[in-house]
Amino acid sequence: MAEYDLTQKLIPHLDRHLAIPLLNHLSDIAIFPAEQLAKAQYDLVKGTNMVDYVEQLYEQAKADGASLEPRDFQKLRDEATGQYKSLQEKAQPVMKVIEDPEAVAKLRSGIDKEKNLDLLRSEYNISLDEINALYHFGHYQYTLGQYAEAANFLYHFMIFSPSVDLNISAHWGKLASNILTGEWDAALTEVKDLRDAIDNPHGTALAKPLTQLQARTWLLHWSLFVFFNLGEGQGCQGLLEMFLSPAYLNTIQTSCPHLLRYLVAAAIISRRAPKPAGTRSSRDHVRDLVRIVQMEEYQYSDPVTGFLKDLFVDFDFERAQQRLSVADSVVRSDFFLSGFADEFVENARWLVSEVFCRIHQRIDISDLSKTLNLSNEDGEKWIVNLIRDSRMGVDAKIDLKSNMLHITRPHTTPTATLIETTRGLAFRSQAIQYAMQSSESQPRTGGERGERGERGGRGGRGGRGGRTGGPGGRGQQQQGQGESAPPAAAAVQTEAA
Repeated sequence: MAEYDLTQKLIPHLDRHLAIPLLNHLSDIAIFPAEQLAKAQYDLVKGTNMVDYVEQLYEQAKADGASLEPRDFQKLRDEATGQYKSLQEKAQPVMKVIEDPEAVAKLRSGIDKEKNLDLLRSEYNISLDEINALYHFGHYQYTLGQYAEAANFLYHFMIFSPSVDLNISAHWGKLASNILTGEWDAALTEVKDLRDAIDNPHGTALAKPLTQLQARTWLLHWSLFVFFNLGEGQGCQGLLEMFLSPAYLNTIQTSCPHLLRYLVAAAIISRRAPKPAGTRSSRDHVRDLVRIVQMEEYQYSDPVTGFLKDLFVDFDFERAQQRLSVADSVVRSDFFLSGFADEFVENARWLVSEVFCRIHQRIDISDLSKTLNLSNEDGEKWIVNLIRDSRMGVDAKIDLKSNMLHITRPHTTPTATLIETTRGLAFRSQAIQYAMQSSESQPRTGGERGERGERGGRGGRGGRGGRTGGPGGRGQQQQGQGESAPPAAAAVQTEAA
C-alpha cells in the first residue's frame, strides 16, 4: 500500500514532533525499506534537542548502512544543558508566581490581560520581558520532548501575556503538546481557539489572506490527531463540521486535496454513530462529499474516495466491490484510520446495501452477498439486519423459497423533495459565495512547508499520537538548518520536511 501512503503529503504541514509518530507507524507496517525509514527518522529528529533519541536513531541508521557524518553527542548535551539553565534562570521569577496558588487564582480571575499585567508588576515586580521568558522556556521544554511541562508553561504564559501574536504562537505549541501527551479534550479546546483566532484575525498577522490560508492548512492537518482520537461520534462529527465549513473546504480544495480521504472516511465511519442535536445526518454529508469528490477527482483520488464515486455516481457495484477491498487495505495501513478499519468496512457495506436496494425491486440474495464480499450464510444474516434498519428508507421482505429479497418503496411527498433540494442548493450556494469572495485574495499554494517532528509516543484510540513524556537527553538545535513556524508564531519550531 506504499502507493497510497499519505505520509509524504502530510509531513510538510506538521511540526517536527508531530511527524515522528507517522514515521514510527511506517516502521511498524513495513511498507518501505527499513534502511530508508531509519535514515528518514534520523533526519527528522537530528535538528531537535532530544540528544538521547537522536543518538539512538543515529546508531540505528549507521547499523542499517546509512552514511552519516560523525556527531559529538556529549558536546550537544553540554550545550543543551547550558541553554536550559539559562532559560530557566530568566523564567524563574514568573515560575515562582505560577507555583503560588493564591497568585494564580488572582490572575485567572482577572478581567483582562492588562489588569493581570498591572498586578504582576505591582505585587510581584514582574516585567514583560520576564513573562516572555516563560514563553521561551516553555518552547525549549517542548524541543526537549517535555511536552507536559511545555503545555503548562505555555498555558500560564497565555494568562499573563497581552501579546496577541505570541499568544497565537503559544496556542500552536500547546496544541502540539496536548496531542503528544494524549490530552484530547484539551487539544480539542486548542483547535477551537485557534480556529476562532484564524477566522477572526482582527488585525493580527493572520489577517493576510495567504497567511490565513496557510494557517488553516496547518490546523486541518494538526486536527486529524485530535478528531480521530475522539472516536467516531464526537471526533468524526467534529471533523465533518469543521472540514465541510466553506472556509476550510475551500482550503482543502486549494492546498490539500489529499485530506478528502479523511473527509470521506469520517462520513462513512460515523454513519451509524449517535448524532448530537442539530447536526446534519451522515446521509447529507455523503451527498455533499459525492459532489466534492467528483469535482476534485482531477486533483486527488484514491480507493477510499473512488469507492464513493463508483457507488453514488457510476452505480458500478462490481467496481465498488473491488475498490472497497483495496480501500480496506488502505485504511488499515493509514496512521489515522487504522483504528477504525472494521467500522469503515461495516458501514461501507451498509452504503452498498442501501444503494443496491434503492435501485432494484427484486434482489437475489446470493448476488447481493457476492457484491458485499460475504458468504451466502453471512449475506442472509446481513440482509436481515439491513431490513431491521429503518433508516434504509424502504420496506423489504425475504422470500426464502426463491431466495429473493422484495423491495417496496414508500412514495416521497413533494414537500420532502422540496426540502431536500433546497437544503442542497443552500449548501452549494454558500460554498460558491465563499469561493467567489476569496478567489482574488487567496492564490493557490501547497501550504506552508513544515518541519518534521521529534519522537512522539502513542495515545488515544489506536495509539495515534499521544505520549506521556519526552526522552531524557537534551541536545542542541542544529546550526544552519532552515526553520519556519506556524503563521505569526514560533512556539513550535518547524523545518521543511
